[in-house]
Amino acid sequence: MSETVLHDLESYERALAAPRVLLFKHSPLCPISAAARDEYDAFRRVMPDVPTLFVDVVEDRPVARGIAERCGVRHESPQVILFEGGQPVWHASHWHITEAALTAAFAPRC
Repeated sequence: MSETVLHDLESYERALAAPRVLLFKHSPLCPISAAARDEYDAFRRVMPDVPTLFVDVVEDRPVARGIAERCGVRHESPQVILFEGGQPVWHASHWHITEAALTAAFAPRC
């Protein structure tokens, strides 16, 4: 599985060079985030070639907040954001993060 753990905003900026990339913001202290992490991990098992970014919002709080400022999507945790061409095109948070929602969001667009 192709996952990049982000510890700085420079890595985030470099990762946006991919045509499509999915970012997951996770809090290891939150049970809702743990459930979202299970869904995200299930998605990654089904779609192992999808490039993904991971941010621990407790360990790397400045990175999580900086991403929100740079991309214009209000920070939430847990949260997923799909980027295409470096721009956010879809996002979800909390109980809306499901394997099915991630799969549908990442499906090829006609």
